[in-house]
Amino acid sequence: MVLYSPLSSAPAARWKQLLLTKKSLIASIFVIFSLLGLLELLLERGISSRILSSFSLTPNSSSSDQSPLSCSNLFEPSSFQHSTPRPTYSRKANATFLTLARNSDLAGVIHSMKQVEGRFNRDRHYPWVFLNDEPFTEEFIRCTSAVTSAKTHYGQIPRDQWVQPDFIDEDRATKARKALSKIRGVFYADSVSYRNMCRFYSGFFYRQPLLQDFKYYWRVEPDINYRCEIEYDPFLYMEDNNKAYGFTISVPEQKETTPTLWDTSMEFFNQNPQYLHPNNAMRFASKDEGKTWTRCTYWTNFEIGDLDFFRGSEGYNKYFEHLETAGGFYYERWGDAPMHGIAISLLLDRERIHHFDDIAYEHTGWEQCPDPLTPAYERGRCSCDYGNSMAVKWKRYSCQADFDAALAVPRINTE
Repeated sequence: MVLYSPLSSAPAARWKQLLLTKKSLIASIFVIFSLLGLLELLLERGISSRILSSFSLTPNSSSSDQSPLSCSNLFEPSSFQHSTPRPTYSRKANATFLTLARNSDLAGVIHSMKQVEGRFNRDRHYPWVFLNDEPFTEEFIRCTSAVTSAKTHYGQIPRDQWVQPDFIDEDRATKARKALSKIRGVFYADSVSYRNMCRFYSGFFYRQPLLQDFKYYWRVEPDINYRCEIEYDPFLYMEDNNKAYGFTISVPEQKETTPTLWDTSMEFFNQNPQYLHPNNAMRFASKDEGKTWTRCTYWTNFEIGDLDFFRGSEGYNKYFEHLETAGGFYYERWGDAPMHGIAISLLLDRERIHHFDDIAYEHTGWEQCPDPLTPAYERGRCSCDYGNSMAVKWKRYSCQADFDAALAVPRINTE
């Protein structure tokens, strides 16, 4: 008969408890490193900030749009009081804001319009053009026109410029979407409508009848924020300085979505070298003169562009036709951002590409904020945190250094 004494069993129990504690600690450390690894992966895929931003509610964010939407008294000027007199101009550019939206995006569109009107357009009265692949509802038209004193225009995109083309092999496209959706962290992997949007913004937006009388467009997405007052007219800046394309944030494209885009692009430009501008920004897209791709893009949810370039550039339109024929918008998930990134960088004189580093812009957790040491921060009475800027906090995932390097390449004398 064996007798177990409480005194003799206590040390064993304590050792057992210590072992369990040690195992729990090791397991916790493993979980933490696994989460850090997942965060690293999501950052590489370019979507972690979107996930994080959905859990953090910041001032002036679209979280206020969760309440029922009312079209009465939509814009309150007191939300954006200017502490100094606003600048006045003797002229305006021939320009418009451009928003592609569904009727269900109304709350996010209203939020973005308030930001643009409050920070800039309340004094400038540039018109708005809204595009949809379906007819806009009376509510959408009534509410958006109530936010601005400027003219608003509403158009429906022709079906052939929006839906997947008939020549696309649907079985192949379906298999490609399913395969991409199995890769962790790929944004909109299985979405056909997202692919429609990317194709539209790559080759059809500038062909819309409502845009034909305008020279410049400023793209505005739902649920964006401007964290500083815009104390000058970016449209006039583009016009006065012969700029054709302007951006705020530059980021690398997800590599899983564009496995053949660069090779397909180089195939076109190798066959058509006459379209390459001698003083292009190739360094932004490639560090080795075209052999490999940096995957750098201009984040196109903010862009200000010269419509005459898109409409009149034979190189741009031939390039889009080449990509369209290849089918990568649907067989892969080619976006308008990488397409614009390659086309703008190779077809334009790099001096016509402008980084609006003084515009504080935020969308889905990624933002640009002016350096507090620069006049732009104080002048704009900014509410953003420079430390959270893409080029600062997420510098590793920013392409700003590549753009700066492209501008530093010695120019070729073409005279």
